[in-house]
Amino acid sequence: MSTEAVRPVRAPSGHRGVGRGVPEGLVVWSARFAALGGAAGLLGLWWADTSSVVGLSGWLTGAGRLTGLLAGYLCALVVLLMSRVPWLDATVGPDRLARWHAWLGRWTITLITAHAVLIIEGYALTGRVSPLSEAGQVVLHYPDMLKALAALVIFLVTAVVSARAARTRLSHETWYYLHLATYAAVFLAFGHQLSTGADFAGDFAAQACWYALYGVVAGLVCWFRVVEPVRLSRRHRLRVAGVRAEGPGVVSVLITGRRLEELHVRPGQFMRWRFLVPGMWWTASPYSLSAPADGSVLRITVKAAGNHSARLTRLRPGTRVWAEGPYGALTGDRARGTRTLLLAGGVGITPLRTLFETLPGDPVLVYWARRPEDLVLRGELEALAAERGARLHLSVSEPAAYRIPLDTRTLQALVPDVARRDCYVCGPPGMTEAAHAALRAAGVPARRIHSESFSL
Repeated sequence: MSTEAVRPVRAPSGHRGVGRGVPEGLVVWSARFAALGGAAGLLGLWWADTSSVVGLSGWLTGAGRLTGLLAGYLCALVVLLMSRVPWLDATVGPDRLARWHAWLGRWTITLITAHAVLIIEGYALTGRVSPLSEAGQVVLHYPDMLKALAALVIFLVTAVVSARAARTRLSHETWYYLHLATYAAVFLAFGHQLSTGADFAGDFAAQACWYALYGVVAGLVCWFRVVEPVRLSRRHRLRVAGVRAEGPGVVSVLITGRRLEELHVRPGQFMRWRFLVPGMWWTASPYSLSAPADGSVLRITVKAAGNHSARLTRLRPGTRVWAEGPYGALTGDRARGTRTLLLAGGVGITPLRTLFETLPGDPVLVYWARRPEDLVLRGELEALAAERGARLHLSVSEPAAYRIPLDTRTLQALVPDVARRDCYVCGPPGMTEAAHAALRAAGVPARRIHSESFSL
């Protein structure tokens, strides 16, 4: 199933967004340098406060102190990565931030567990008691340790539900709120770091730096995850204008409001939407815009994949909406030229549909779906291809005769200059992994492959 035309036109460019023109590599390396610099500072603090180490108990206790310092530092970084600072989001991208968050989260849990085990073992050897007895003594008689124990339990539960096997069995809403509980865990764990931490005792400068670190992170979270969404919603007064079916289990929601042009939502970006009706107001879900924002209406197109998305079909005109954003770095700014290739899978077409309309030059779109009726927004895509002179290739698995394989040979046949194009990918995890592998094998540099996770 292929639709092609040959008349090239230049599409209008998107809005100027936060972070435009800032080299992504510079931001990434600056972030890594800052994180490693903080860790090095903590290592220096630990070294300065550590006298000669005697015996196994000394080594265990010293290692427990160090892992505790590093775990406390990583807690702050993990929360910072999800604070939704617009500049960081627009330059690094939510996908990379989420990967960093997950990677640092695993290290944080490992260090927290090691800290608890090493400290208890070291104290037990020093006092010549059993580790279980020492654990009871520490939890019941040391300041802030009951709260620290509660924090440890929350962290461990979060680690379990974040495992891939468990994650697939949880709804997005359940997973989201379990992760929100980690804010409480960080708060509960903070007190014991200063009240029982030997490295902070009597060191006013170290305590001030620790308070400043956590204070800045808490301020960013409160501002960008609470204050800004409230301010945006009060300013723009968003409401549902209508809901229309686009395909099996897929609907588009039209949203209107005041001064929408001031949102500066750019093609390829998404927002987090909170619909103020029973059963939906308590969660904000990320949905990409499926049409360029025109200043009068915003449109999202969503497939029912959970309780929240399934309820969208029952929204009534006039329903109030709170929104956060815009977010996302899957925009035209990523392109280094005017030749682009867009690879979409399923409802992952939504951000790429806006790019297909607005990217300049010669965009090519390849769109995979299970059945012809699952090709969401097909009519719009074909109209855009004809109007722009862009190339559109549609693939379905059923019937198999219209299936386009997602492999290197096929991509090179469809787009002979694929190695010289900027490639945008959005779809289910399996599809995006296959697309990345095929593109790299076709000679596309990693820096020219831009993707956004379908599962965020």
